[in-house]
Amino acid sequence: MFQSIRHSQLALRIGLAIVFLWFGVHKLVDPQYWLDAWMPQAVQAFVMRLSVAPRDAMNLLGIAEVLIAISLLTGYFVRWFAAAAIVFLAGVSLTHISTFNEVLVRDIGLMGAFLALILWPERTY
Repeated sequence: MFQSIRHSQLALRIGLAIVFLWFGVHKLVDPQYWLDAWMPQAVQAFVMRLSVAPRDAMNLLGIAEVLIAISLLTGYFVRWFAAAAIVFLAGVSLTHISTFNEVLVRDIGLMGAFLALILWPERTY
């Protein structure tokens, strides 16, 4: 059977990149949907206290997700961006912790995948 640590990491990175690219681009294309559906009012109020419009904050999140996806696709700074993705997903999870649902379970799985990338052995090939 064909097995390769190099190819398995690439497959993991591509899969995660697709998820983050999809969500990041969608946040940039339709930030209002994400504000209405996913950003709690308390978080929007907190962002406004920082003198940042919630729509601008959503665009920044979209840019961050696209940068994470680019890192995963190119293989550059993967550990750093994987750590950033874990922090991002943990923050999202904490804002929705009161409702244990499929989104929280998905984010826990994504955090596990990013942790695997952080712990992945250095290249030996």
